[in-house]
Amino acid sequence: MAAYTTIDDPSAYFKVQLYTGNGSANHAITFDDTDTDMQPDFVWIKNRDANDAHCLFDAARGATKLLSSDANTAEATDADTLDSFASDGFQVDADVKVNTNTEDYVAWNWKANGSGSSNTDGTINTTTTSVNTTSGFSISTYTGNGSSSQTIGHGLGVVPQLIIHKNRDQNDSWLVRTTVIDASIDYGYLDTGDAFGNASGGYEIAWNTSTFSIGSDGSTNTNTETYLAYCWRSVQGFSKIGIYKGNGNADGPFIYTGFQPTFIMLKTTTSTNGWWMGDSARSSYNNELSSLYPDDPEEEYTSSGHEVDWLSNGFKIRNTNGRFNTSDGIYIYIAFAKAPFVNSNGVPCTAK
Repeated sequence: MAAYTTIDDPSAYFKVQLYTGNGSANHAITFDDTDTDMQPDFVWIKNRDANDAHCLFDAARGATKLLSSDANTAEATDADTLDSFASDGFQVDADVKVNTNTEDYVAWNWKANGSGSSNTDGTINTTTTSVNTTSGFSISTYTGNGSSSQTIGHGLGVVPQLIIHKNRDQNDSWLVRTTVIDASIDYGYLDTGDAFGNASGGYEIAWNTSTFSIGSDGSTNTNTETYLAYCWRSVQGFSKIGIYKGNGNADGPFIYTGFQPTFIMLKTTTSTNGWWMGDSARSSYNNELSSLYPDDPEEEYTSSGHEVDWLSNGFKIRNTNGRFNTSDGIYIYIAFAKAPFVNSNGVPCTAK
């Protein structure tokens, strides 16, 4: 019988880190858990105390290369933001978005495989692809050729379920594409609250274990312009990309993930309500919810009362807010584990 999960220690591949800024250059952030050390390859930082932009960095593009999920703006090089990835953390300088004195921050961190190397599986070779097949995550950069119905290698070895694209050179929206809604390829945008739609125009080519498809518009493939793609696939006991149907009731749906979540990002696909992201480091018990929004630079909002319950094997919606639970609304989510429900030896786990 196959093991329930291949990842007994989720913190080797994903970590949530809280830190307080000091306003100085060379501020080293070391992961404060006692689990496996991890050099992050994708770091997403948000100032919890101010309306500062979300800051996304990855090893494929290199430190100091800044993109913001709440804006369609092109990539900027900013040496005062994240200036290095460390063996168990990262280092930031004095930019207020990442390091204001006494202000509180959260960083979500994923492990891929360093700066990566070129992938030649598609009709367009990637400049670099950093991939971790164990955790189902890859980062790719490539240069567009302007032709329709192109393919890009992702390196996962399995079919991706969620891909987030960004044009690094232009003010184009973050394109989010997924196969989990109805098995076809559907799309939305990370920087807006737009509802999802059905892909067409070269985007609808079936993804496979080696490549994903792109069209010829500015969001994925203008000639000579450079692009970024984050690709994910669910891994049992570690991550889950899926959908749920809202019931419009305060006793909302239970979503089974097969692990205790430490991070959840979700959005309705059927209306214009925006994205939401939460984690168990900021919401340490179930009657408090600390919310941030990938499509909005707003500071952290903390509410009392049950809105989302973090459970040992999934999460439960406890409110009727349109971001979470409209009657008959279809919601997409991506979640990562604090602990698997059962480890690779079949033993029930307790999160640390």
